[in-house]
Amino acid sequence: MRSSGHPLFVCFLHRWRQRIARRASARRFVAHAIFSLSFVFAGLSGGRLHAQSTSDDSDTIHGVVINGATREPIARALVSSPDNRFATLTNSEGRFEFTFPKAEAPHGGGSDANGETSGHFQPDMPNRPDTLTARKPGFLPAPSNQAQNFHDGTVKEWTITLIPETVIAGTVSLPTSEAPDSIVLQIFRRQVEDGRGRYVPAGGTQSMSDGQFRFAGLPAGTYKLVTHELLDNDPPTVDPRGALFGYPPVFYQNAPDFGSAVAMRLGAGQTQTVNISLVKQPYYRVRVPVIDVEASAGGAPANGVAVNVYSHGRKGPGFSLGYNDVRRAIEGMLPNGTYTIEASSFGPNGVTGVQTITIKGAPIDGPSMTLARNASIRVNVKEEFTSFDPSGRSTWNGVPVEGPRRYLNVTLQPADDFGVGRGVSLRNPTGAEDEALVIEGAPAGSYWVQVQSARGYAASIRSGNLDLQHEALVVGAGGGASPIEITMRDDAAEISGTVDAVAPQGPRSVSDGAGGVASVAKAGLSRAHVYCVPIADSGGQFAEIWVKADGSFDSPGLAPGAYRLLAFDQEQKELEYRNPDALRAFESKGTVVRLVGGQKEQVQLPLISASISRNEE
Repeated sequence: MRSSGHPLFVCFLHRWRQRIARRASARRFVAHAIFSLSFVFAGLSGGRLHAQSTSDDSDTIHGVVINGATREPIARALVSSPDNRFATLTNSEGRFEFTFPKAEAPHGGGSDANGETSGHFQPDMPNRPDTLTARKPGFLPAPSNQAQNFHDGTVKEWTITLIPETVIAGTVSLPTSEAPDSIVLQIFRRQVEDGRGRYVPAGGTQSMSDGQFRFAGLPAGTYKLVTHELLDNDPPTVDPRGALFGYPPVFYQNAPDFGSAVAMRLGAGQTQTVNISLVKQPYYRVRVPVIDVEASAGGAPANGVAVNVYSHGRKGPGFSLGYNDVRRAIEGMLPNGTYTIEASSFGPNGVTGVQTITIKGAPIDGPSMTLARNASIRVNVKEEFTSFDPSGRSTWNGVPVEGPRRYLNVTLQPADDFGVGRGVSLRNPTGAEDEALVIEGAPAGSYWVQVQSARGYAASIRSGNLDLQHEALVVGAGGGASPIEITMRDDAAEISGTVDAVAPQGPRSVSDGAGGVASVAKAGLSRAHVYCVPIADSGGQFAEIWVKADGSFDSPGLAPGAYRLLAFDQEQKELEYRNPDALRAFESKGTVVRLVGGQKEQVQLPLISASISRNEE
């Protein structure tokens, strides 16, 4: 039936068609929402995700979640995709399964404003996840589970490994009838940075009314435990003319300082129980006047001064004092003992001061501390390159630069086992004519010198009689240090070879050994890593080499020297390659090579199991 050409009838027909279209769209939206919710509820209930199609039109992936420490299956673990479109719980045997429709072919191209069909199309939403994660209370994900978390659609069996949490728990007791419910405790974990271990904060908690405390959800590692100071601020018991009592920090197990505290080395799933007894002691008022050299000479006074207090001269947490900007003094309270007080501010005009005080049953006022400007250290570079550098000039933050400034960076990192300071690096050039290499604002302390270069390698790093590749640079308070002398060369050596027991790999399901995400090995790479560790008192610089899927590897340019080559089946982020004690466990492993400039060496290395090596350390 043909429609009339009357305008009212045409308008009515147009609105009627729009209403029908809106109703159809609403029905499709509701159907889609119900279909999506069915996936969510099915996943949360632990059931399978079923497709509304026949078996010929469906796809399935399944797998198991296991305990990385015991290799046993984990029941009632939640397995999900990152976007939460897919989720389910494992059964009593740790197994899970997803079933869903196969992917549909992408829609064809659309039309542009002129009605012409374009060659582009919007692909449909993937019908299966490329990554699955698992989680359950009491277990941790993998620390490095993002390295290989893609899926090519060919893997049907997934293995996801979770690591049981490590726990530190115990009880704090007081010598009085007071409830030990306000004791703050803090743990520090040993973390490897540039081949050296340092203790960094790893969490804090407060004891409950019965004195119990608990640190949960910790990864395996080495920990130290300390309590914070607790002063008795109860007005009825405070004598303003006498001493204030409090509980000094306790370094587990009753060590005199943080450096002497017991290092608790805990494996995955292990629980360490500790008992701590606090001792009440009198606290005395402390005031240390501060003399600001820069302000006395007409410069700006120091602002943002941080104060650190160490007992027995060894750096660590525990005691604290504050800086009073108005009175220009360091103030607070401390019990009897000898303390090193360190005050510093950072930046180009930063200052540092150090003072030692001793408290013997009475308040102290003095001695004064002098704040002197942080050190500026010049870096001199000697180039012994044999090749021509065609790059010429480059820019540094928009400023054109030449010479070593283009490829070299030098950083000072605190050398203390426990450090609260920060690293300092080369200052930016002040203009196009500024080619000087200077490290500004280095507070007093000991530092390891790190040299990163985009060209060649640092053949030597010295300051006076110090070999800074093996010794720390000491910067005094208020004074500079001798210039850092660096010799750069480009006659690097090369190492290539194979690793035994590394089978050729195609795309396959793997577990990272530390837990968290099922993954597929990347094409062309294996999970093995080769580490080139310089032998003590020899030349050479640490290097890490990725191993190819067929077990072969080729190193980048290596500095000449003696190396121990270690091939592990997993990445070793906690390898303290600068610690001779930590390396003793590997003296009978790997292969030792000695390289000279320009040498090309071929080696064959045995594969070391990371789990076995950790047990032998």
